[in-house]
Amino acid sequence: MKTRGNRKSISGTVVSNKMEKTVVVAVERLVRHPVYQKYIQRKSKYLAHDEGNQCQIGDRVLLQETRPLSKMKRFSVSKILEKTQ
Repeated sequence: MKTRGNRKSISGTVVSNKMEKTVVVAVERLVRHPVYQKYIQRKSKYLAHDEGNQCQIGDRVLLQETRPLSKMKRFSVSKILEKTQ
């Protein structure tokens, strides 16, 4: 029996939960500028599957890579790290 490869996991902040069973998560990363050598913040947005509609805007979540669930969804919410009040 073959084992599955390692799946990517990234953490980010929920910016939208308007869709059914789907959240939009913004992930920030630091990139060094090639000329000036300063660090710049870059943002990427990912659509993630949220089965129970538990995520609220502002929550910190951990995403895990899955098989393609729709045209844009490639991640699912594996854990809510921090809830907002």
